[in-house]
Amino acid sequence: MPDLSAIVQILILYLVIYAILKAAKGSRFGQVLMGVGIIAAAMFAFTFVFHFDVLSRIVQALLVYLAISTVVIFQPEIRRMLGQVGAFSAFERPKHSADGAATPEFITDTVLSLAERRIGALLAFERGISLRGYESTGVATDAIFTRELMDCIFTPPLPLHDGGVTIRNGRVAAAHCVFPVSNNPELISSGMRHRAAVGLSEETDALVVVVSEETGGVAVAHNGKLIRYDNAQRHQSLVRWIAKAMPGSRRTGRLATWLRKRMQRRPDK
Repeated sequence: MPDLSAIVQILILYLVIYAILKAAKGSRFGQVLMGVGIIAAAMFAFTFVFHFDVLSRIVQALLVYLAISTVVIFQPEIRRMLGQVGAFSAFERPKHSADGAATPEFITDTVLSLAERRIGALLAFERGISLRGYESTGVATDAIFTRELMDCIFTPPLPLHDGGVTIRNGRVAAAHCVFPVSNNPELISSGMRHRAAVGLSEETDALVVVVSEETGGVAVAHNGKLIRYDNAQRHQSLVRWIAKAMPGSRRTGRLATWLRKRMQRRPDK
């Protein structure tokens, strides 16, 4: 009969490794971690089969230094993963409400309206990791998301047009915020807004939508990656991304709408 304690330990180890790989999926750290794991497993299997004890000790020593260098190189990705683990608000019940919370469709229409007029914009949607630290660099608003408000914020040369907007629970939390700029060499030819969008997505799990002032193009930054969309698919893609960043907004809005209609149809006594 197998030892129950050993089975439990193996199960816990499997769950921990699975959680780490799932959190790092799609990032540069995840790709490197997967590559290192494959190489390490192959080397250990090779040394075990042929009984190369000296080579096995060398491989173990190299893996220790490789693990330390990986932590140093991919510090932003690791910090973001740890932030997701410590973000207890991600496990709470969504607090979106119909009062003042914009729907993903309305936000998408507003963003595309800015893009058609080539008004540069930078919108960060808070998810599990709090963005309050970046909001301290801007101006607190706590306002209802409206098209007129976005025009007032991002239209130059108004005072708040330079910087980013943070959105929490479907409301505009702050404007004129300073986001960290990414050092990714692939973004050398990109503008400051795009680099700031990627930089914030590297530091946090936020979804960042950016509108180019030069071309009117729309892009989404998530998990350290920048995804650009053309005119044919950007509306549907934006709605899907924003709905994912606001998982409770649609459900709560539909429930409130249904209750409101039921109350209106209820006959007066």
